Amino acid sequence: MAHDRIHAKKPTHDLDRWETGVIEDVFERDGHCVVVVDDDDEAVELRVTLAIRDLFVRRLDLAEGDSPVGSRVWYRKRGGN
Repeated sequence: MAHDRIHAKKPTHDLDRWETGVIEDVFERDGHCVVVVDDDDEAVELRVTLAIRDLFVRRLDLAEGDSPVGSRVWYRKRGGN
């Protein structure tokens, strides 16, 4: 399965290959994390591993227990269902 890419901080390389969006929802499906991102009023579903979810959420500068919903992220859609 191909996983999508997501970063909590602006990437330092290949900036033209990354999209930005705001997290609308984060949930688990079939043992993976699905992050729904609003990119110019279009909902984009990103599928990442639970470990990647934990990593990018830790890097979002959130207070303990705060939801990542509403946070800005950078992503690359790779596909895979």
